[in-house]
Amino acid sequence: MSNMMTTDDFFAGLARHKRIASVKDPRHIELALKHREQLSGIFLLMGHIGVVKGYVDVFKEHNLPVFMHLEKIGGLSTDHYGLDYLAKSIKPFGVISTKTNVVKNAKKMGLLTVQRFFLVDSEGLDNIAKSLSQTEPDIIELMPARIPDMIRKVKSFTSVPIITGGLLYEHCHAEECLSHGATAISSSRPELWGKQNKN
Repeated sequence: MSNMMTTDDFFAGLARHKRIASVKDPRHIELALKHREQLSGIFLLMGHIGVVKGYVDVFKEHNLPVFMHLEKIGGLSTDHYGLDYLAKSIKPFGVISTKTNVVKNAKKMGLLTVQRFFLVDSEGLDNIAKSLSQTEPDIIELMPARIPDMIRKVKSFTSVPIITGGLLYEHCHAEECLSHGATAISSSRPELWGKQNKN
């Protein structure tokens, strides 16, 4: 009775929960499942071709959309054949990549795409604008999250939802990013996977 999540369902969940668990350690799978009611999805940043389908399936059973970070999965080629295998056999909800050509090809395979950008200088900002016009990813992820005023700058030239992550240590950091226009935050810190309880 597993209902297939649609792209619209995912974006509605993203707007509602605003939290994505970046899972880098198998021990965090159970923790992510415990937080599933507060999460929009999972960014899978671990594993190799032999185990990754099992990880994806576990999250899918719990109706959590999984995005595989292609540069973090051992043994998976990002050429046409690797992406075809990924789309047809592993079946994640989407993929994350820093590479423009990989994002383009994954989109052709019908996968939802997250293009990850690292903002280190003003040239990085120009590169985002240039890349977006070429790839048209479904979502962009800005790293690191601790430069929230850059979120507004990127929002000024794209309507693509922005997820931000990296160097987030406290709930106030996450809230600051959201107040500057991020659609959601991604974090590998389980304590940030749920909203802060205001006592």
